[in-house]
Amino acid sequence: MSSPSATTALDYLESLPGLTFAKLYAQPSTALAVFRRMLPHLAKTVVMSMLYLPGPMRAADLEAWFKSDVQSSQERERSVSVLVRLKVLVEEQAGGGAGLQYRLSEAFAKGLRCALTGAVGKGDAGKGSFGVACSAEKDEDVNVKFLDDFARRQWEAILYYVVGSANSGLSGDLEISAGTKRLLQQGNFVQIKSGGKQRLITQAGFTFLLEEVNAQVWSLAVVYLRVCEDLQMDPVDVLSFLFTLGSLELGIPYSTSNLTPTQQHMLDDLQDFGLIYRSSPTATAYYPTRLATTLTSDAPALPNNTSSTTTTAATESNEKGYIILETNYRLYAYTSSPLQISILSLFSTLHTRYPNLITAKITKSSIASAISQSITSDQIITYLSTHAHPVLRRQAAIMSAPILPPTVVDQIRLWQIEGERMTTWKGFYIRDVGGWEEYVKAVEYAEALGVLRQRFDAKRSFFVGRMDQMAGYFKLAAERRRRERDGGGGANSVSMKVDMRLESTGTTRESPCYYRNWQ
Repeated sequence: MSSPSATTALDYLESLPGLTFAKLYAQPSTALAVFRRMLPHLAKTVVMSMLYLPGPMRAADLEAWFKSDVQSSQERERSVSVLVRLKVLVEEQAGGGAGLQYRLSEAFAKGLRCALTGAVGKGDAGKGSFGVACSAEKDEDVNVKFLDDFARRQWEAILYYVVGSANSGLSGDLEISAGTKRLLQQGNFVQIKSGGKQRLITQAGFTFLLEEVNAQVWSLAVVYLRVCEDLQMDPVDVLSFLFTLGSLELGIPYSTSNLTPTQQHMLDDLQDFGLIYRSSPTATAYYPTRLATTLTSDAPALPNNTSSTTTTAATESNEKGYIILETNYRLYAYTSSPLQISILSLFSTLHTRYPNLITAKITKSSIASAISQSITSDQIITYLSTHAHPVLRRQAAIMSAPILPPTVVDQIRLWQIEGERMTTWKGFYIRDVGGWEEYVKAVEYAEALGVLRQRFDAKRSFFVGRMDQMAGYFKLAAERRRRERDGGGGANSVSMKVDMRLESTGTTRESPCYYRNWQ
């Protein structure tokens, strides 16, 4: 769940309404994909332990499964938080004042049980959830190698288009469709200016290039999901089909007869992305490529390709790392890939090109040029570290030193912050929580969820990146104090005022705000 691709998909899923989740989880393939790909290991353990329980579980019983130390409590809070946000786990109040209890979502539990036991053909909901194979229509020429080459060719055409936004002289062998170009613009990976004559790469576009291929596919898929309603497509069908593709077998043809109209319409778009292959637009069978079958797994999306920017011309040594950076800011890149060379040109000044080697230098002007295109110093450093040559990695491991020269890394950051003196976070500012004890508990809860950005103990206020779980925390705290007040009757007036203040104002500003951290 910690992988970039899972995080990208998770962020989108969390934004969906509860009714959409109920429809999604009716498909066993979707329930299984969410379980396999989106959940932390601890959350998976919780789900499997509750999957066949006859009724809800009290929160106190769930807490008893974990150690009482701080780290275990934080892990429990994070796992429960993910399960609740994905509507896998339902929080509810037990009758008779027994406190909070949890139960698995009925739709998710049923879908996962069907997927695990193979009982997916007993109803319309599960019928064809894992595709309908049609081996009779198998084309002998369409083998795994053919599908891998097709997927690589299609996907690299997209990468060439994004990188070509910063280098008008770079173009791939394959022109991507107009629809894919619009999708890249809608995802803010590229910007079109001067009436369509100028195409610029954005910060999001450079981040897209830095990601592993699987994460890139999910990034583009999420944009597709966000705009599909404008195209009169059902987002539930779109997402269900993506999860179904992740459970199919590479090299096997699958029938289109069981697909919905929305999913039939998706086939052309998915072929443009390289996720499926069809011999013709009217073919009644499709082949999922490795880009599709690895959507819900940690396996590499393309064979012998650990880098999102490696082309078929790159050698195996390049794929393991091809950049050597010296303390004098000189850069040596052992590559012949136009795609990789173009990326290097975004933040360095190219000097000499040999058949398998590029020499360049990182300068203040080259970094300034990259920053002007919204590329950050951290992104540049991440790229250099990720693609560092094995010699640098081996040297760093022997000497227990950083992979990149610290002086160069620091200078790249200094060149950026010459014009920037603060970091901005979008989130929520929480104040007026009540007494010191209530404030500390709220801060610790936010920290356990991983949403705490900054705390201001003197003012008893803090800043968080997201508010959904914190709102639930304050609501439960207010209900608990209300029950204590109604049952105690003898609470003093000061405590009453504090409790009432917590209920009415101890939440947050309703609209998101920004926190600026001056450096």
